[in-house]
Amino acid sequence: MDFALSDEERAVRDTVRAFVTREVLPLEQEVLRRERAHRPGLDRSELRELQLKAKKFGFWGLATPEEYGGMDLPAVMQSLIWTELGRSFVPFRFGGEADNILFHATEEQKREFLIPTIEGERISCFAITEPGAGSDAANIKLRARRDGDDWVLDGEKTFITNGNDADFAIVVAVTDPEKGARRGGATAFLVDRAMGWRSEFIQTMGEGGPASLIFDGVRVPHRNILGEIGQGFTLGMEWIGKGRYTIPSHAVGIAERALQMAIDHANTRETFGAPIATNQAIQWMIADSETELEAARWLILRSAWTVDQGLDPRHASSMGKLYGAGMVNRVVDRVLQIHGGMGYTRELPIERWYRQVRLYRIFEGTDEMQRLIISRDLLRGYTKIGGHLA
Repeated sequence: MDFALSDEERAVRDTVRAFVTREVLPLEQEVLRRERAHRPGLDRSELRELQLKAKKFGFWGLATPEEYGGMDLPAVMQSLIWTELGRSFVPFRFGGEADNILFHATEEQKREFLIPTIEGERISCFAITEPGAGSDAANIKLRARRDGDDWVLDGEKTFITNGNDADFAIVVAVTDPEKGARRGGATAFLVDRAMGWRSEFIQTMGEGGPASLIFDGVRVPHRNILGEIGQGFTLGMEWIGKGRYTIPSHAVGIAERALQMAIDHANTRETFGAPIATNQAIQWMIADSETELEAARWLILRSAWTVDQGLDPRHASSMGKLYGAGMVNRVVDRVLQIHGGMGYTRELPIERWYRQVRLYRIFEGTDEMQRLIISRDLLRGYTKIGGHLA
């Protein structure tokens, strides 16, 4: 059994690391300064400039099929890249991407929505969560009612990432209340902001913030249905599923960077005439963090590997998401403790990570939902203890 990276995987990882070191890390102090002033760390034009620089490095559309100008990288490679991006708190992501379910679009829809999104000309958001439907996404209530050649949308979505900036939304709405969302009663729509929906900013404990989307008699042409009528819940679960290995991959990068900061600080910070690294309490926090970090890394890489093998990734991805999200919260907490009062200030990124990673245990499936999936798979015999090695 070989746990080593292939030459290609190592080369891609090292190239991304070089880009992050050269182009992203130098922006960190300015990003912290702006965020302390309650401003975005990067504005849209700066993000676009960074993405174009990355394109010159050869990184554009990590998951985008080659026919659309992307790299169509395997899941393991994408996981490694997301880990490298996690090493910096600068809110950067590679360009050339679009929501994975947009590839279900018709040719006309691809020209109007998919291609401009890949090229960075349009911004999308995915809207399924509602005030009464978070973990239980099948409980959505936003209604789409047929009226001639249009559908009329009424209701609210909440906690929508990019909802404040998007110029169109992928909205999952109830089209047949009798069937229910899981049994074909929900449909996905492509809804331009110009059609009449509005967004309201939601302040959170993290930087930036999601939005509530308000639909009050918004008329959407029938041709704007994404996929097929009744396919909305299935598409929604496909969209959410991708985050099950990318989010914890990002968490691994955060934990690596934070832990290195703790090690550096422990070796230089002195109390009572000796570095604090000589204290057993500090040593054990570092040892526990490294052990959990390494365990999370392999759970997450295995979940990505499962995707590449064409196997059902849900069980492995839920374990990676559950453990990775918990791991990064524990590691950042220890790192803050090791830094003492300085770690609690906004001069360092540690308190920022402390607020940021708390969300990892909630979005794209809460800890509780991951535990439900994992236990249900075992109790109902969908999988065996030990997975593919059983």
